[in-house]
Amino acid sequence: MEVVLMVLLGIIIGVVVAFILAVIITAVYCESRKDKKRRPNDIWEDRMRNRLGLPWTFTRYGLDKERLFIDKGFFNMVSYEARLYRITDVSLTRTLWQRIIGTGTILVFSSDRSLGNFKIRNIKNSMIVKELLSQTVETERQSKRVYTRENMVDVSDGETQDDFDSDMGGDEDFSDTV
Repeated sequence: MEVVLMVLLGIIIGVVVAFILAVIITAVYCESRKDKKRRPNDIWEDRMRNRLGLPWTFTRYGLDKERLFIDKGFFNMVSYEARLYRITDVSLTRTLWQRIIGTGTILVFSSDRSLGNFKIRNIKNSMIVKELLSQTVETERQSKRVYTRENMVDVSDGETQDDFDSDMGGDEDFSDTV
């Protein structure tokens, strides 16, 4: 019985030591790659983190002045690219566990046909990255002169919305158009 307990204790200690060494190696590797970027014009790049907050996944994110990149995969690599002027809104969600380990998920709403709305999952310094992305998107939209029309009329309290500029032509129904 004592031999079995000693073997189990040895296995547990071995797993813990291997995990600690892996975390240390990851930290050293990430620090050594800090100034080496995959794309020379990137403003920001990071890997998606796993549930422990470690960058041991095969999903990479990158941001330059005009595009947001998502690279996924190890054997079969897939690269997505979203033009920043097509991004309409950015928001951030952070679960309790993500707050504990220092990560978050950015929700990106876009009019891009291939990506549509997507998530930048489990990234480090998520609040800073969200603000950086939001400012870069706004700068790119202004430089391309892309504006989103939004309805500025408040229709609260059950009031009906009137056609203020008479461009709708009266009683026509547009419910079947996209």
